Amino acid sequence: MTTTTATTSKSWLVTLLLCFFLGALGVHRFYVGKIGTGILMLITFGGLGLWVLIDFIMILIGKFSDKQGQALAK
Repeated sequence: MTTTTATTSKSWLVTLLLCFFLGALGVHRFYVGKIGTGILMLITFGGLGLWVLIDFIMILIGKFSDKQGQALAK
């Protein structure tokens, strides 16, 4: 029995780079469709950097998903 994981059309690499360079503005969250949390990141400057660091690590290990919960395309 094999299981397949649905992946989104959003790129893992693009999301990682957006998080690294513009993470405090929440641009990577807007990119994957998470508008609400993107606005919160924009207002709080990425949770003063902590939220950005957590997102960056989650993207690196492949646990970050888009709005529908689908994995990012590698």
